[in-house]
Amino acid sequence: MHHDYTLPIIHRDISSSNILLDSKLDAFLSDFGTARLLHHDSSNQTVLAGTYGYIAPELAYTMVVTEKCDVYSFGVVALETMMGKHPRELFTLLSSSSAQSIMLTDILDSRLPSPQDQQVARDVVLVVWLALKCIHSNPRSRPTMQLISSRLLTQLPFLETFHGISLWLLNTQEI
Repeated sequence: MHHDYTLPIIHRDISSSNILLDSKLDAFLSDFGTARLLHHDSSNQTVLAGTYGYIAPELAYTMVVTEKCDVYSFGVVALETMMGKHPRELFTLLSSSSAQSIMLTDILDSRLPSPQDQQVARDVVLVVWLALKCIHSNPRSRPTMQLISSRLLTQLPFLETFHGISLWLLNTQEI
């Protein structure tokens, strides 16, 4: 959407309610009613659009849409998927002094069993790690969707045991 077109398409409303799954559980993005073409030679100012809780914070202040707005929304959806609920409380915790003590296992959906398979555990760590990078407060520090896609297809050798990984550790690892 962002990289394979002359003019990138910015969805502006990536949220869990706009992601559809087919019978093979392949995900598809829906509802392009608020989507815009990104023109690199203009200001790309816009009116606020999207679903509350998924909108990149800078959009509310600048009203300038960029690819990084969709990246932020993707990060929120990824965290929501891993947590089993919207991560709004996590945002507050991450900005507090107690953020260093939050363990990965503390935020995962408690209705799901802890991963027993090492590959599944690595995949969980990878998704949360990328999601944390996507919700960075500085849009310039967020990865591109192209980088996220390539990272999701690679193996990451995390040295910590699954139960010993803190969000602080994930947040400090470079992408």
